[in-house]
Amino acid sequence: MTKVFIDGSAGTTGLRIYERLAARPDLQLVKLSETLRKDPSARRDAICGADIAFLCLPDEAAREAVALAGDSDVKIIDTSTAHRTDPVWAYGFPELKGNRDKIRASKRIANPGCHASGFVALVAPLVEAGIIPAGLALTCFSLTGYSGGGKKMIAQYESPDRSPLLKGPRQYALPQSHKHLPEMAAICGLEKTPVFCPIVADFYSGMEVTVPLFSEQLNATAKEIRVLYENYYASGLVRVDHSADPDGMLSAAAFSGRDDMQIGVYGNEDRILLVSRFDNLGKGASGAAIQNMNVLLGLPEENGLIV
Repeated sequence: MTKVFIDGSAGTTGLRIYERLAARPDLQLVKLSETLRKDPSARRDAICGADIAFLCLPDEAAREAVALAGDSDVKIIDTSTAHRTDPVWAYGFPELKGNRDKIRASKRIANPGCHASGFVALVAPLVEAGIIPAGLALTCFSLTGYSGGGKKMIAQYESPDRSPLLKGPRQYALPQSHKHLPEMAAICGLEKTPVFCPIVADFYSGMEVTVPLFSEQLNATAKEIRVLYENYYASGLVRVDHSADPDGMLSAAAFSGRDDMQIGVYGNEDRILLVSRFDNLGKGASGAAIQNMNVLLGLPEENGLIV
């Protein structure tokens, strides 16, 4: 039986991973008491005694956990930002070309960021195919539910005394220094960091990432991009669907509670919208982490997930 330790199981991502894995009979969860969960010696024993360890921690604590693991055989899936652009680590988006093999062969997997997942799914295949030039200056905006801000933001939005400003969508990361930007550029092979406009709104979970483009910027038509996506994402948890919701709109909450992702191409011959929709806590966090674990174990990628 595979032994799994979740370092940081009290946080939003860690708790959701724990809830999913606790129901699986093929796994044994290694647990630490509340008094020992921050004890370095106890953490080292738990990490090194596991077959797979999930790190659901701030960046510095994640680096510390990796140091505690040393050269042990434990396979680590880190959900923090700490290792996403580190070439020694496999980037945990199995659907990207060649990534499944890299994940299977690695003991260190960096789980993607939520906004970054939606951007990478849309842009990386097009840069790889030469449809988007690597030097092109891109723009991206992303709508997210408030659960992406963790326990503090969840409490803020669900408080009976909350500010009336929370009723409307709020743009953040205004200085253009969002922590997902380095991986968005690096994983896609972009020479320029995109202009990024993340927006949090008054719904619990869900995400909608959009990359707008003019056709003259591209080396393909919208129709050709649709065909490329359909071929590129023939397996995995990224589904290609170019239709809108029944009301003709695209809701950012459409994939709330799910662990897969939908991507589509919209617009017209002159102005094109690349759009991905998923759950910021699912394919954007805990669902992706469990998918990576399934890849490591040679199991169906959707095992234990909602798709």
